[in-house]
Amino acid sequence: MQSAQFRIPASDPLATILESITEGVMTVDLDDKITTFNRAAEKMTGVPRHNVFGQRCSDVLRSSICEANCPLRETLETGEPVIARRAYIFNAAGHRIPVSISASTLRDADGKLIGGVETFRDLSVVEELRKTITVGYSFEDIISKSLSMRKLFDILPAIARSNAVVMIEGESGVGKELLARAIHNLGPNKDKPLVSVNCGALPDSLLESELFGYKAGAFTDARKDKPGRFAVAAGGTIFLDEIGDVSMAMQVRLLRVLQEKVYTPLGAVHEEPMTARVIVATHRDLEALVEQEKFRLDLYFRINVMRLTVPPLRDRREDIPLLLDHLIQKYNRLYGKRIATVSADVLTLLMHHDFPGNVRELENLIEHAFILCTGLVINTEHLPLRFIEQVAPDQAAIPQPPESFEDVERKHLISTLEKYKWHRDRTARALGIHKATLFRKIKKLGIELPEQDGRSNPAATVAKP
Repeated sequence: MQSAQFRIPASDPLATILESITEGVMTVDLDDKITTFNRAAEKMTGVPRHNVFGQRCSDVLRSSICEANCPLRETLETGEPVIARRAYIFNAAGHRIPVSISASTLRDADGKLIGGVETFRDLSVVEELRKTITVGYSFEDIISKSLSMRKLFDILPAIARSNAVVMIEGESGVGKELLARAIHNLGPNKDKPLVSVNCGALPDSLLESELFGYKAGAFTDARKDKPGRFAVAAGGTIFLDEIGDVSMAMQVRLLRVLQEKVYTPLGAVHEEPMTARVIVATHRDLEALVEQEKFRLDLYFRINVMRLTVPPLRDRREDIPLLLDHLIQKYNRLYGKRIATVSADVLTLLMHHDFPGNVRELENLIEHAFILCTGLVINTEHLPLRFIEQVAPDQAAIPQPPESFEDVERKHLISTLEKYKWHRDRTARALGIHKATLFRKIKKLGIELPEQDGRSNPAATVAKP
């Protein structure tokens, strides 16, 4: 079939409509050859229309999903539409542009399949806002917008530059190891090993050999030397998790390591230097354990140099939407899905739950939902029934959901406009978008413009979009 057979004439009213919309529109025939290419598509790709007709769409869009996950090929093979699939295209200048692609079949008046139609929307502003939010609320691999966590973020660089022992307190699942990893990665020895040991998971005999290592012949089956975790972490960082669970006898050995900076492998006659930085963590109240004589006071003072407390998730519920966005992106990659968000009912349940398992529990819930969800939105039926039964929503007690993306976008645009004194050209350049796109955003978001902008001519008035 010749592609010209269903190219829309310029005189057709439909052509006028296609030229007026802001989304890129492209149609292809059954051989993937382009037959329609509107003005928005031309502008987005930077490729003149007279050069694209008859070319394969993959040669023009050069999308990140053209080869393995092409929406047009999928919709032509299955007959089902593809909705809002995120991808990147590369324009004529080689710049990568984030887009949302939708595709469906194209049929003639008799219902015969003659090709496919694809629309793509520029997500550059959305991605810029997402980056702004992520940069503002993330630190290494830790995501939070709560004031208590932001205070931790502020002091971590200074702590990382020192070599002091750090004690991290917090309930199970709050991310204590992430905090330890952040301290290590920010420190001068970040290229050296970070070694983690769960002290509560091993009995004394195994923990001792695990930490200090042993020499050949130290005990039955010890046929060759084995370095301990302190040796492996030499010059780097050793993270002793759940230190509140170790026995009093092991506490004595750890105290000597911290005080003398030496240790003796099992079966050895000579001491070894301990050159690793020490970070410890616990979910227990060590002060209470000291009072109960279950934790040595001298060891407590030795590890309590820099004390960091990670608040539980129930005390920073404002982090839940941020964590949801992060987890959805993570599991989309792992499971090859395109889930966009959670429903309002799911968000309500999550915002009301106390999360005794903290971030780890939230992550488990989302992974469970991902396994069951086959659509674009996670609904309550995708959550574990036991979880839903545990949560009895009291509407008055549920914190209000966070501001919408439109509110965030509006605040970001107003902030940028104010920064450049409402000068449209400079604002558009700062955001990396065209001035016409900025106008559309201003109109859509209901932003009121002042009578004058920031151009040099004081009499210049702002053109209302």
